[in-house]
Amino acid sequence: MSQRRTLPRLFAPLVVAVLVGGAAGTTGIAATPAAAGPAAEARPLGQVIPAPASVSEGGPSYALTHRTRIRVDDDSREARRIGSYLADVLRPSTGYALPVTERDAKDGIRLRLGSGDASLGDEGYRLESGRHGVTITARKPAGLFHGVQTLRQLLPASVEEDTRQRGPWKVAGGTIVDAPRYGYRGAMLDVSRHFFSVDKVKTYIDQMALYKVNKLHLHLSDDQGWRIAIDSWPRLATYGGSTQVGGGPGGYYTKADYKEILRYAASRHLEVVPEIDLPGHTNAALASYPELNCDGVAPPLYTGTSVGFSSLCVPKDITYRFVDDVVREIAAMTPGKYLHIGGDEAHSTSHADYAAFMEKAQAVVGRYGKTVMGWHQLTGAEPAEGAVAQYWGLDRTSAAEKAQVARAAKNGTKLVLSPADRAYLDMKYDKNTPLGLTWAGLVEVRRSYDWNPGTYLPDAPAESVLGVEAPLWSETLWTNDQVEFMAFPRLPGIAELGWSPAATHDWDAYKVRLAAQGPRFSALGIDYYRSAQVPWPAE
Repeated sequence: MSQRRTLPRLFAPLVVAVLVGGAAGTTGIAATPAAAGPAAEARPLGQVIPAPASVSEGGPSYALTHRTRIRVDDDSREARRIGSYLADVLRPSTGYALPVTERDAKDGIRLRLGSGDASLGDEGYRLESGRHGVTITARKPAGLFHGVQTLRQLLPASVEEDTRQRGPWKVAGGTIVDAPRYGYRGAMLDVSRHFFSVDKVKTYIDQMALYKVNKLHLHLSDDQGWRIAIDSWPRLATYGGSTQVGGGPGGYYTKADYKEILRYAASRHLEVVPEIDLPGHTNAALASYPELNCDGVAPPLYTGTSVGFSSLCVPKDITYRFVDDVVREIAAMTPGKYLHIGGDEAHSTSHADYAAFMEKAQAVVGRYGKTVMGWHQLTGAEPAEGAVAQYWGLDRTSAAEKAQVARAAKNGTKLVLSPADRAYLDMKYDKNTPLGLTWAGLVEVRRSYDWNPGTYLPDAPAESVLGVEAPLWSETLWTNDQVEFMAFPRLPGIAELGWSPAATHDWDAYKVRLAAQGPRFSALGIDYYRSAQVPWPAE
């Protein structure tokens, strides 16, 4: 992973590349991003990831020059912040001043909030490009921010460099009207099996945001480590967070650390979904407080990778005081809608105890004003009204288990789809992949992309699907380079499944757009897997 750009403002560096270079059907992109020639010309408007909902191409292109200004509405603080972010992204590579102004300008980029087009929703945008400039219009700030990411993708890959490049900086003429298919487009980072610092999490947030991902699911507790400070149970973090898979110091987030992650995510229009996995995956908590064990004896800290061996003591009253305190403190810090309580692989908990525990735990989440999420095993209990089940089953998952999830969906439970043999970013690409696991099979780039969330569980109502999420478990990962290698290039495909209309999902077209990102990945210092399924340009 090469050195990344550091930008000075709130909307500082987006350090990943969803940005796409190259014309449709073209795979030969120049190895030197700064070189003049066809690779530096305007890209067709449709060559972005995620694929836009509607593209009308035609008319003269717009070229950024030293005269370009970024114009924002004079009554919109959010538009000014997004404009300042965009200027900070573009200045190092273009060398242009790109002043952010409220004055009229004949030439430049205009950011407008307050569109009356209800079809754009909260996250959609309209991008219009012509000879005299580019205008991005949205109803809400999130839509304006997503439109800015598309604008970045329409510029050459060299726009991501830290130093001045040659250009030209052209944006093709035409109009994009775009809005997401699903409102929930997530990626999960497991910080429990290996701990990731605040800065490492920020890097991943930046990478997610460029793909219009809008949810960061943080897996904050597991057998190997408890990663969030809880004032009423301090040993959870100080002792339960003191190790990780394979040993080592582990770590945890103070409340100030967690709030900084929340702030940074919000600046990229991502909502954080915290997860405390219950009643299994709890050895770190059980080791920290012996009273949470039925026999009153704390087990040793755990640094292996087995699952299913731990459980809170369901009959004890103190178990629910513990759950109440943890949920209360995390809910008070978290502005987002959801709180995830896990619920998977509770093999050491009887079914009766599991059902009793989940009923009480869900009620606690509701009491503190959050919508409860759980892994799809929650549907084997009684999901609370409004609950969300995250499905991680496989193509080969039993019909009975799939039917259980479908029944819950028909009864009102919402679904987020994360099939492990499609969306789990920690699965090996092929048998020679040096990182990752294989229990869900090998997941190459095409397999990760080539499925439809709307029909994946055919017996579940289509309207029950809130969206998709790409989990990244960390048994074998502990550096940003390793995270990038496993996430890229699969994460862009999951992001597209969540954003783009189903009609745009076509592997042969997608792989060309994905290949065109290679130079941009390199410009941003992203380590990625050069899948043989993708016609990457020579670099």
